[in-house]
Amino acid sequence: MQTRDPQRKIFLIATEESGDRLGSALMKVLRQRLGDGVQFVGVGGRTMAREGLETLFPIEELSIVGFAAVVQQLPKILRLIRGTVDAVLEAAPDALVIIDSPDFTHRVARRVRAKNPAIPVVDYVSPQLWAWRPGRARTMLGYVDHVLGLLPFEPEEYRKLGGPPCSYVGHPLIEQLSSLRPNAQEQARRDGEPPVLLVLPGSRRSEIRHHLDVFGAALGRLQGQGRAFELMLPTMPHLEATVRQGIASWAVKPQIVIGEAERRAAFRLAHAALAKSGTVTLELALSGIPMVTAYRVGAIEAFILRRAIRVSSVILANLVIGEDVIPEYLQEDCTPEKLAQALSEVLTDTPLRQRQVEAFARLDRIMSTGNKSPSVLAADVVLATMRKGRR
Repeated sequence: MQTRDPQRKIFLIATEESGDRLGSALMKVLRQRLGDGVQFVGVGGRTMAREGLETLFPIEELSIVGFAAVVQQLPKILRLIRGTVDAVLEAAPDALVIIDSPDFTHRVARRVRAKNPAIPVVDYVSPQLWAWRPGRARTMLGYVDHVLGLLPFEPEEYRKLGGPPCSYVGHPLIEQLSSLRPNAQEQARRDGEPPVLLVLPGSRRSEIRHHLDVFGAALGRLQGQGRAFELMLPTMPHLEATVRQGIASWAVKPQIVIGEAERRAAFRLAHAALAKSGTVTLELALSGIPMVTAYRVGAIEAFILRRAIRVSSVILANLVIGEDVIPEYLQEDCTPEKLAQALSEVLTDTPLRQRQVEAFARLDRIMSTGNKSPSVLAADVVLATMRKGRR
């Protein structure tokens, strides 16, 4: 029997597109559970707006990455944090759900907890404390009531590190497999000639700028070696101008596909990919697409990260699989020569490609959540946390 309480108010904060999609799916289930009277307030993007959220500010205002970029925009970031905290306190919601973007959302949650400890806080998407800064787990005890983990190994990490309760709810990608995997006709194109090669330089403007030059040089080198391929570059509408400007000097011109539906269609055709490390590596792996990954950041951030990283790989798909099957080229290793050589291997039937294909086939079992979807499991925890907060 569904619970109906028209007085419920939930404050959500998501400042990136991936978090916006998570927030939207969560809102949909919560509305089913609580009825149309539930009120959603907070910060979100286009998909959360379609579920009824009126955002405090456009999330593009926080579309930055890198230590130097954060320093330059610090006054604006602090102003947005203060404004968001004030809005949470004024709303006095039944729950505050912070979604990813820990540099922003956790600062909001800490200040909210200090000023109104009665507001329950749920953190949807764990910070990567298993990769660096593990001390954050104990710190989070002070302002987070429950963590919703997207990765199957995260609850155990929180137990080991002494953090707040963490439940594995599943990654949203496991709800989207039908849009990622090819039908028979698409599989024939995936296996056909010339092979479709995806290039994925990032979802933020700063990431795109860091990667496009070296990616373009690697692809030009690959073509110069006589390797034939059909190049596709998926991106989103608000990034199209940045991408087109960045590829103007490329020797190999990609077909640019715009929007999420076209992006998924390209995934279903792709034979291999060159991608910036991040969540997209798990998306590619679940799609069954062998890949080469790379990542470049500014010199200051690279200096900090080298001293902080505590895992053998920064590739999310490798961590979930539990084996370093995907090659990664970071910073000074991210060169046109190395990327071109690795791409040549994943485009053809080599041991590197076969090892990835076999590992990716295990992901459905590793990431299973049984008969409940991630958004339903996430809503279960949010509702349980709300009830505790109202006692």
